[in-house]
Amino acid sequence: MSSIVRPTPAQMTRRVIVLAAAVFAVVVGQGQMALGWGQSAADFAADSDATLKVAGYAFAIWGVIYLGLLVYAVRQVLPQTGESLLIHRLGWPSALAMAGIGLWIVAAAMDAEIATILLIFGSLAVVLIPLLRNAGPIRALPVRDRDRWMTVWPLAMLAGWLTVAAPLNLITVATGNGDLPAVLSPTVWAMIAIGVVVMVALAVTQRIRTVAYAAPIAWGLLGAFAAEQARNGPLAWFALVAAVAVLVGAIVLSLRLRRGVERAVSA
Repeated sequence: MSSIVRPTPAQMTRRVIVLAAAVFAVVVGQGQMALGWGQSAADFAADSDATLKVAGYAFAIWGVIYLGLLVYAVRQVLPQTGESLLIHRLGWPSALAMAGIGLWIVAAAMDAEIATILLIFGSLAVVLIPLLRNAGPIRALPVRDRDRWMTVWPLAMLAGWLTVAAPLNLITVATGNGDLPAVLSPTVWAMIAIGVVVMVALAVTQRIRTVAYAAPIAWGLLGAFAAEQARNGPLAWFALVAAVAVLVGAIVLSLRLRRGVERAVSA
């Protein structure tokens, strides 16, 4: 599926910007941890986690995501990489998303709560919507196609983690500011958030048929299970059931792919 059409100068400019955005996201994320400036992502999440808590080690997934984004971005500036349909359509959205997650690290370090909400939901939207809009071409990619492993997977992993991290960010800020509506208990609000995440995870996976999107979501929910066992058993087990549902559902949905039909539809 990958095109051998060489990129135009304008397209190469976009690719360089994509690389710059990826480097910015990685340098800011790793630099904040190395320098200990402000709050880390885990510290920010733990600051007001009375409603929903995720184990700190769950945030280690950023290392895998950063590596995937670097592979995605570096590949684009290599001379032999052609201008495929997905590289073309996902380029600018991915640059915006990567810039957004880098700025989120800055906002979290400064405890700029409203900015973190806007940035994380904005970054999720700009990467997830294009993936959904290009679901046909994504499903039609051959298993060994480089665009599947080096374009779709890195961006799907980023979108998946943001899908679980964005509601957590919102609940954390609302809890810390006392803005969580009292009409329901905090546990119920947490369960509602998890339920929404599960529905989104399965709906998106049904469209793009990519396990890479669901895997970070399941990982985040397992982190919630681990963190909540000691203080909120019902919520912990609810998170575990949700994680299993996402992972098993994603595998089943992805294995249902009938490539011949998908290619005919997307052609």
